[in-house]
Amino acid sequence: MSASPASPGFPRRRLLTGTAGLALLLAGCTSGGSGAAAEQAAEQTAAQGDRLTAQVPVQEAVVAAYDAAVAADPALGGAVPDLPGQAREQLDRLRAAAPGATASSPSAPPGPPAGTDVRAWLRDQVSAAAAAHAAACVEASGAGSALLGSLAAGLRGHAAALA
Repeated sequence: MSASPASPGFPRRRLLTGTAGLALLLAGCTSGGSGAAAEQAAEQTAAQGDRLTAQVPVQEAVVAAYDAAVAADPALGGAVPDLPGQAREQLDRLRAAAPGATASSPSAPPGPPAGTDVRAWLRDQVSAAAAAHAAACVEASGAGSALLGSLAAGLRGHAAALA
């Protein structure tokens, strides 16, 4: 048997050599000043973590507000049974994303004032938290921004369900 002739076209060796050269060129272009870039990236990551950590008490307040509202009006828990659990899941996701976040005392009022429409009180608490997450989302970036935006949107859905 005879060997088949090489196919005409671009040789693989040339492609591999060109790719390796391009990789070296790119590495050389990005290596200068990498210490400053790494320092800036670390500062941005720390600021991102601070933004997320600052939102943990906001979400804790939502969870506490649900607990207080359901305690004040047990029928409300039956009307919106999934919402308190969703608020807790959102809190868990936020704590997981926020480095060093620990449970703190919630900043929500202990419960709705006597004679207040519990559902409206809860909707106000949820809406305020959604606004806080949305405001923080604007200043965040990347995955942190996406998480805060998701929390804000989720809580806006809660507020609509409580209307």
